[in-house]
Amino acid sequence: MSDKKRKVPKLRFPGFTDDWEQRKLIDYLEVSKEKNKDGTFDKEDVLSVSGFYGIVNQIEFQGRSFAGSSVANYGVVKNGDVVYTKSPLKSNPYGIIKTNKGNPGVVSTLYAVYRPLKNTHSDFIQTYFEQDARMNNYMSPLVNKGAKNDMKVSDENALKGEVIFPSKEEQVKISDYFEMLNKLLSLHQRQSNFIKISYLF
Repeated sequence: MSDKKRKVPKLRFPGFTDDWEQRKLIDYLEVSKEKNKDGTFDKEDVLSVSGFYGIVNQIEFQGRSFAGSSVANYGVVKNGDVVYTKSPLKSNPYGIIKTNKGNPGVVSTLYAVYRPLKNTHSDFIQTYFEQDARMNNYMSPLVNKGAKNDMKVSDENALKGEVIFPSKEEQVKISDYFEMLNKLLSLHQRQSNFIKISYLF
């Protein structure tokens, strides 16, 4: 057993008995340096990050593109990449973390883009940080707010907080379960307010 801290959640899926391990997020994600220098993507491919909808196409979501004259320096976001938006939201004063579950695209330099490592199921990253309290508690020690209420934290430093994750196999199981549950909720409850799930881990 590693000398790192380990914990066992109260509820488990059958067949999983290994402890969850406390490590830094940088052990699960790496900063993506890929930029749109070759012009693969244009303004129609710019993505936005929504607390409710996740990562979405900016034009489809907001009706227009807010990109500058060039998107050559924008970060490339592939399917499965993780994005941290350094913009405060009402329930998330330190920003939010979402996984791209749709088409690839690009995001402005105000966003940090991460690629999952081999031990990481990227959907679990979003599942883990869905709780506002968990997201806020994680980012609070890492972020300094600027005079304009912007986030003063580098892409690398945003990965230096501690998380408690299971094995990749259990990450997949948990992510699939909550994805199924969210789909069931959306089928039965067609209201505009986002339903927050109190995760049991």
